[in-house]
Amino acid sequence: MINLSILISSSEISGPGGLFDIDATLPVVAIQFVLLAIILNAILFSPLLTIIEERKEYILTNLGKASEILAEANKLTTEYEQELASVRKEAQLEITNSQKINKEILEIELNISQKYIDNLLDTITNDLLDKKNTALNSLDEIVQSLCSDIETRLSI
Repeated sequence: MINLSILISSSEISGPGGLFDIDATLPVVAIQFVLLAIILNAILFSPLLTIIEERKEYILTNLGKASEILAEANKLTTEYEQELASVRKEAQLEITNSQKINKEILEIELNISQKYIDNLLDTITNDLLDKKNTALNSLDEIVQSLCSDIETRLSI
């Protein structure tokens, strides 16, 4: 137990000090902190910051290229839409012209067919009238002969 009492008596604080004792350890800790900050900056933070900057530049250049490509795509889209609209108008005009031409051709062919049919009907009608007249004339002669036969028989 003697040793314990010697230990307790020697552990008492003698002189100034306490919780905040500023002595030679504070500048040593400050120098260690500054050295550690410099070492960490050189080893860890500088490469990390360069990588971050490189990624930032890469992203910015890709965004710039993408915006250029998008602008060009929009430009091409508008050009193609205008070209498509003009081609549609031309096609519509061509269809309309083709329809007009086909309608005129159809009307001409219908007129020619109608004239042909009218001529054919006229010839058939004339032929039938001629046949009718001949049939009536021959019938009239037959009736006349029959009448004369009947008269002769009746007169007997």
